[in-house]
Amino acid sequence: MDITNITVRYEDKVVLDDISVAIKLGKLTGIIGPNGAGKSTLLKAMMGLVKREAGEVMISDVALIKVKQKIAYVPQRSEIDLTFPITVQETVLLGTYPSLRLMQKPGKKEKERAHQALKQVGMESYAKKQIGQLSGGQLQRIFIARALAQNAEIFLLDEPFAGIDATSERFIMGLLKKLRDSGKTIVVVHHDFHKVAEYFDEIILLNKKLITAGPVEAHFTDEMIKRAYEVQMVRGG
Repeated sequence: MDITNITVRYEDKVVLDDISVAIKLGKLTGIIGPNGAGKSTLLKAMMGLVKREAGEVMISDVALIKVKQKIAYVPQRSEIDLTFPITVQETVLLGTYPSLRLMQKPGKKEKERAHQALKQVGMESYAKKQIGQLSGGQLQRIFIARALAQNAEIFLLDEPFAGIDATSERFIMGLLKKLRDSGKTIVVVHHDFHKVAEYFDEIILLNKKLITAGPVEAHFTDEMIKRAYEVQMVRGG
């Protein structure tokens, strides 16, 4: 997946400045950087959810927009309307809609796909609950299940571990690694750089501009962290 010259500006403020980076398919990639670095904006710009001043995203020489049905975007919890009257099962079933014809409703096959996706994330017993009744960790599992029901090949997750407990984080991280091992491409916006080496194969280190990108062991160095965060830091763990 090739990102080329992406620039995003909000009014007069440059949020992303000419970002070009290749994301390896079949890998677990973390987008890392300080607050305000443009991490979430990069995901949204890739999906066309924010306006790009310049740049393009290609997958195997095809524009991302043309294969969007194979890409699942999981937003931050703060962007989800938890008061919306929709159940867990209905939420996951939404993942099957990209494969349906116009005006076609999900049938038995799609409902079974949604059930299997819920089972895969260990949430089948919550099928009838309204999404506002879920904890942060449970909600993340549901949106991963929706992506599974979509038969997505690429998962883009924006801060999936924000506001969830350590047990849920371990479960979700284990699930993402299993998806990676099955050939899926996972891209995660992540704020805790202490866990980068444990969680990711590749990193994209940002601070409005691209600082570095590539395999964690080669690119997640003290020098690059200092360049990104612009302060002297010592990694823990």
